[in-house]
Amino acid sequence: MGAAPPGWLLDLTRLVSRLGRGALTGVDRVELAWLEHLATGPVPLWGLVRTALGFVLLDGRGAQMVRDCATGIAPLGAADLLGRISRWDQPLRARAESDLRRVALARCMRPLLGRMLSRHLPSGTVYLNVGHADLAQGVMRAVRGIPAAKVVVLVHDTIPLDHPEFSRPGIPAVFARKLAVVAAAADLVIHTTEATRERTERHLAALGRVPPGVVAALGVPVPRPEPDLLPPGLDLTRPYYVTIGTIEPRKNHALLLDVWDKLAARLPASAMPRLFILGHRGWADAALFARLDAAGGLVRTLPDLPDGAVAALLAGAEALLFPSLAEGYGLPPLEAMALNVPVICAALA
Repeated sequence: MGAAPPGWLLDLTRLVSRLGRGALTGVDRVELAWLEHLATGPVPLWGLVRTALGFVLLDGRGAQMVRDCATGIAPLGAADLLGRISRWDQPLRARAESDLRRVALARCMRPLLGRMLSRHLPSGTVYLNVGHADLAQGVMRAVRGIPAAKVVVLVHDTIPLDHPEFSRPGIPAVFARKLAVVAAAADLVIHTTEATRERTERHLAALGRVPPGVVAALGVPVPRPEPDLLPPGLDLTRPYYVTIGTIEPRKNHALLLDVWDKLAARLPASAMPRLFILGHRGWADAALFARLDAAGGLVRTLPDLPDGAVAALLAGAEALLFPSLAEGYGLPPLEAMALNVPVICAALA
C-alpha cells in the first residue's frame, strides 16, 4: 500500500455522533485530525456515516461540513422531519444527521451499502476506520464490493481486553467482536506506539490472523492559549495543577483527591494549591462523584472548555497531573510538554 490510492473513504460515524456535545475526546480528536489531513491532500476524499436510517456517503464538501461543525466554525442546522422522527430522543444527533442528508452525495438503507459504495467510489479505494464505530462484518463486505478496495484500521489500544475492570459492563465483549473483524478483514493496522502494537498483535494472533501493521505516532499540535475563553471569575491567583481527561476509573482521579485531602491536613489554607479537573464525568462509582461534589473550591471540575481555554489553564499550571492506570497513547502529557509545562504521570510500560 505504498502508492497513493485513487480515493479515501473515511468513516466519520463516531465524529458525527459527537457533534454539538461539547469538547471532543481523544479518539474524536484523532478522527478529526485524519479528516483534516486527508481533506487537504491530493487524493479525493469521501466520508461514510451510519445514521438511524442507514448510511450516508459524503463527498469532499460534505466532509468539510463535518469538520466545520466539529471545530465550531459552523453550527448544526435544524432537524428535518426524518431526524425528528428517527432521533426523537437525541435532538443533537437528529440535527447532525439532518445536516448530512442535506449535503449527501448518496444515501441508502443498510442492506444496500455495498451497491452504493461500488456505484460511487473508484476501484482501489482505501476505507479508513479510526473511530471503530463501524467495525462490523456487514460494512467490511460492502467495502469489498468496491473492486480492489483495501481496509485500514487504526487500533488505539486494547484496554477493554487488557483491563476489563476499567471498562463499562459489556464493552470488553463488544471490543472483542470488533477486533475479530479487524483480524479477518484489515489489510493494514495502524498502531500508535510499539507497546500498543505488541499488545494488539498478541490479541490478533489469538484470533487467528495478524494483519500487516505500521506504527504511526499521533501528532501533537502545539495548542494556542486563549485566556479570554476562560470562565469569568475563575480564580488563578494561587498556584494550581491541572489534570485532563474523562472522569472514569482508569484515569485514577481518586488518587488526586486523596493527595488533596492529605495536603489539606498538612498545609494552612493559604498555602493550598488548587486542582482543576478538565473533563466530563464518564462512568464511575457514585462514591467518586460524591467526593468531587464535596471537594469544595480547591478542587473544581471544568467540562466543555474550548481548546484555547484548556491551553491557557495548562500554560499557567505548576504541572499537569496524569495518574492514569492504563493508557493507549496519552495525548495530554505531550500537549503539556509542548507548552513547557512539567508533567507528573504514572510510569506505565
